[in-house]
Amino acid sequence: MTLQRRTFLAAGTAGLALPSIARAQSASTIRFVPEADLILLDPIVTPSAQTREHAYLIYDTLFGLDDAFRPQPQMVAGFTTENDGKLWRLTLREGLKFHDGTPVLARDCAASIRRWGARDAFGQALMAATDEVGFDGDRVITFRLKKPFPLLPDALAKPMAYMCAIMPERLASTDPFKPVTDTTGSGPYRFKADERVAGARVVYERFAGYVPREGGETQTTAGPKRPVMDRVEWSIVPDNATAVAALQRGEIDWLQTPQPDLLPVLRKDKAITVRTIAPTGLIAYMRFNHLLPPFNNAALRRALIGAVKQSDYMVAVNGEDRSLWRDEVGYFCPGTPLASNVGMEALNGPRDYAKVKREIEAAGYKGEKIALMVAADVLYLKLMGDVTADVFRKVGLNVDYQSIDWTTLVQRRIKSDPVDQGGWNVFVINDNGINEVNPAGHLWLRGNGKDAPPGWPTSAGLESLRDDWFQAPSPEAQQEVAKKLQLQAFQDVPYIPLGQSVAPTAYRTNITGVLNGQPTFWNVRRA
Repeated sequence: MTLQRRTFLAAGTAGLALPSIARAQSASTIRFVPEADLILLDPIVTPSAQTREHAYLIYDTLFGLDDAFRPQPQMVAGFTTENDGKLWRLTLREGLKFHDGTPVLARDCAASIRRWGARDAFGQALMAATDEVGFDGDRVITFRLKKPFPLLPDALAKPMAYMCAIMPERLASTDPFKPVTDTTGSGPYRFKADERVAGARVVYERFAGYVPREGGETQTTAGPKRPVMDRVEWSIVPDNATAVAALQRGEIDWLQTPQPDLLPVLRKDKAITVRTIAPTGLIAYMRFNHLLPPFNNAALRRALIGAVKQSDYMVAVNGEDRSLWRDEVGYFCPGTPLASNVGMEALNGPRDYAKVKREIEAAGYKGEKIALMVAADVLYLKLMGDVTADVFRKVGLNVDYQSIDWTTLVQRRIKSDPVDQGGWNVFVINDNGINEVNPAGHLWLRGNGKDAPPGWPTSAGLESLRDDWFQAPSPEAQQEVAKKLQLQAFQDVPYIPLGQSVAPTAYRTNITGVLNGQPTFWNVRRA
């Protein structure tokens, strides 16, 4: 079938009858439209981008990352190492408070680290090398290690999925697999649960008790976090054209991701800045449920690689402008040290659907119905779902196209039940490119079964090579291990990479202080 992208004429913008989303606001409110609604509030239980951006408003972290992806102390004033790197002592800055007015203590941080370490891929590696995470008095966090772990600050600074958010001990002591609903943090903003309207609005207010660190430059998630605006309001606007028109009228200040076909309209508007803040972009992927047939069969997953043409996905989502996307994307983020062409002929060769169909039959596929979850209310996810359904049909797979909303997909993908009890077989979605820079934080490359992210692949080979990467003595040795990891991934196929989008963001020109990385709000002000 031919997939038609939505088109939009610049000349027609002013004439559209669009619902107003404006409210009476003071100059101290920033109005933001995210890609999708906020579903879960706990950053330890979901890798959702909206949860991560919410978490950076209300939680702080022990370390942050600068623009060169180097860890810098954040809540930590400084640290020391002893016993040949097997004892770390992290000293907290003075004056740190939670939103309820209680002081942030080392015991809160230790409990938060342990909870995070049970879920995050980098955290799990750190915990495997750790005998004890404890505390010495109110301000010193201690790590007693089994062996040196020089990447400890990098682990605590990781800025994406499953961030190490510092919570009060009473919350951090809860089951890491059950979401906490109490959003008490120590970050620059507080979540306003009383103003939350599901599917419409999320509100935060400045935390007057927040003490920014002193000195240094504010970059990505590092340096002084200065909350300037009194309120941050997210408006949930599923229709991108509506959001663009609202941005042009000044009813909102910032639209996270304009659709590519609307970018020419925005670039012509002198009142709007269009800018790429995340050069690592978003990497699309096809994620399989490895617990259920038919994708518990590695031969079937391998066969499907030959049917995937990354440019089909990227053109469907981004259009023909190649400045907005890349194909020939492997298992590590393009343009970063571990990216390579090893094994890429599996993805880059000619597509032969008849051959793939024969390989699928040889793998033992019996025509089982395949539950493809598609978040139809998020345009780019629907487009990628449509491409996937088309590919599956071309190679003879029995597709059950399940059109659901984003909220349902987020809630359902964590279920490992059979399909007839609410489970699933496959979905297509994006991951932040920065998550795929190295094996430490690359969640979707894990092969640790039930402890892996939704999809739950089991691969002793992937896990062993990941351990080898941590022990590699030099960047060159790490690169060699990464090549082996990519080859192993093409055998085990935890997922299929579908290309990289490098989408710009758009905001009113009177908004300044927008940092690189994911949307953060503590440095943003109105000129």
